[in-house]
Amino acid sequence: MEQNILSPDFWLKRFTGLFGYNPSEFAYVSGKTFLSTNREVFAGCVLYLSIIFGGKYVMRNQKAFELKAFSQLHNIFLSIISGLLLILFAEQLVPMLYTNGLFYAICDENAWNKPLEFLYYVNYLIKWFEFVDTFLLVLKKKKTPFLHVYHHSATMFLCYTQLEGTPSVSWLPITINLFVHVIMYYYYYLTGKGIKVWWKKMVTVIQIAQFVIDLTFVYFCSSILLFSYLGYENRPYKYCRGSKDAAIAGCLILSSYLLLFVKFFFDTYKKIKSPDASTKKKASPQSQKQ
Repeated sequence: MEQNILSPDFWLKRFTGLFGYNPSEFAYVSGKTFLSTNREVFAGCVLYLSIIFGGKYVMRNQKAFELKAFSQLHNIFLSIISGLLLILFAEQLVPMLYTNGLFYAICDENAWNKPLEFLYYVNYLIKWFEFVDTFLLVLKKKKTPFLHVYHHSATMFLCYTQLEGTPSVSWLPITINLFVHVIMYYYYYLTGKGIKVWWKKMVTVIQIAQFVIDLTFVYFCSSILLFSYLGYENRPYKYCRGSKDAAIAGCLILSSYLLLFVKFFFDTYKKIKSPDASTKKKASPQSQKQ
């Protein structure tokens, strides 16, 4: 009898058959797993910024590269890989949520398991690959706004802190972000092909909505965690898995995203509606890539 595709092990077993590696056996070990040290993360951020500013210096007297085909391939790849990773998360999370409920899934000690840890790590590695977004802008001699550069580097760092701190709620902002990336990178793929998309504004609206949802849950879980550290355990909810450092990093970085994206939204679409908008270059959604 064929196994149900919604069962927790359906896709992971096929992953094992394809790559010869069982994700259930994966273990993230700080300091040993690839890109799992503070030094590597710091060096990665420095290298990322160095390539941006060094690349701009080198390209200042050079002709811009078009890279149209490569950019389209890059964007559709990230859209597809985000969708596949979202499916893998869903097959782990749907049974957990159905059996144990939402609070268990965001706070319980056992809600962080080996298959999910593997998916968290794959998502973290993808954040390094997404640095290519910025490198393409540099080669095309396009602007690299602060929001774009900050978001890419901070998101990689955020994913690293969550792997280190193992908060059970990690799946929620990650899965929402993957859903957004399926839409966002597909949008870039279409625009790269010269197709006009009417729902450009909705990409930013969805991005802002994701941070509101993220912060609602992250603040809730972090407050329980921090109160438990302070010894206040006579509360309806007494414990949430995760480290204090991971909670603080999550709250601060996600809060900064919300503020920056709201500012981007008003700056961008207020200009579009202004009387002289026709003489101004519309801000590209490329600046808001995540």
